[in-house]
Amino acid sequence: MLIRQPAAIAPSEITPERVWRRRRDLVQAAAAAGVLGSAGPAFAQKPAAQRLPGKPSPLSTMEKATAYKLVTEYCNFYEFGTEKEDPPQYAPKFLKPRPWSVMVEGEVNKPRRFDIEDLLKLAPVEERVYRLRCVEAWSAVVPWVGYPLAALIKAVEPTGNAKFVEFTTLADPKQMPGLRSSVLKWPYTEGLRMDEALHPLTLLTFGLYGEVLPHQNGAPLRIVVPWKYGFKSAKSLVRVRFVEKQPVNSWQESAPHEYGFYSNVNPTVDHPRWSQATERRLGEDGLFSKRRPTLVFNGYGEQVAQLYAGMDLRKNY
Repeated sequence: MLIRQPAAIAPSEITPERVWRRRRDLVQAAAAAGVLGSAGPAFAQKPAAQRLPGKPSPLSTMEKATAYKLVTEYCNFYEFGTEKEDPPQYAPKFLKPRPWSVMVEGEVNKPRRFDIEDLLKLAPVEERVYRLRCVEAWSAVVPWVGYPLAALIKAVEPTGNAKFVEFTTLADPKQMPGLRSSVLKWPYTEGLRMDEALHPLTLLTFGLYGEVLPHQNGAPLRIVVPWKYGFKSAKSLVRVRFVEKQPVNSWQESAPHEYGFYSNVNPTVDHPRWSQATERRLGEDGLFSKRRPTLVFNGYGEQVAQLYAGMDLRKNY
């Protein structure tokens, strides 16, 4: 199966720019009129310095985006606690996303420490609406703002020994009260195979819904890999390291019988404690709302399945 490049995507799958512009206009107008309710003001009242608009991408899904309030108030970020309500409560109080720098090192010809401002100059940011599927069997649709991770990879020139990319999250007890927990070994680490990291869908992400990343969603930058479970998308990055051997990610180290390195969304491979065959979409919690069937590779199989040709995806979960 071939990986589709943007030029190969059917016109029917591309979100017209006028639709996105119209949607933003409606949101802004509603906010000005005070009719957005509890979900709107947090977005509408952001100062200009917090906005991060990106040109709509043809790689976006056509699905309706999940409400901003749900995405920012129900999320995982164990550095601030294990409950979904902990990150929105504690991250804005403690996390300081400026100043911030990221060290890129390892098997590269041009290792370098990047400030956020330097990273934002590497490539134009886009708005990409991706499905998000979390391992706990809930999902959302999020308009992320960023650019392909491949742009950063190109800038540091990996050597021929670079087979994997390892990501490390900030681990500062003063900023992250969740580090007192022994649920994981800190700092939080994740990894991708080099071809996964270079794939056009893999996003170096600075924002969502047209604004900079909220603290609880991984400020000031994170990775988004839409065909994998959400925990693969490391937040609040401080180090990117290119290595020859496959790194051990934090959840794999903590519970290897439950979490593997690849963690591709797969409805046929259940978590030991629950089924992955269906999912609950945030915002669809009504009495008569049906659970959605989980899509293999989270619906991105046509683009990424070739990466795993010949692999046993039940064994390499």
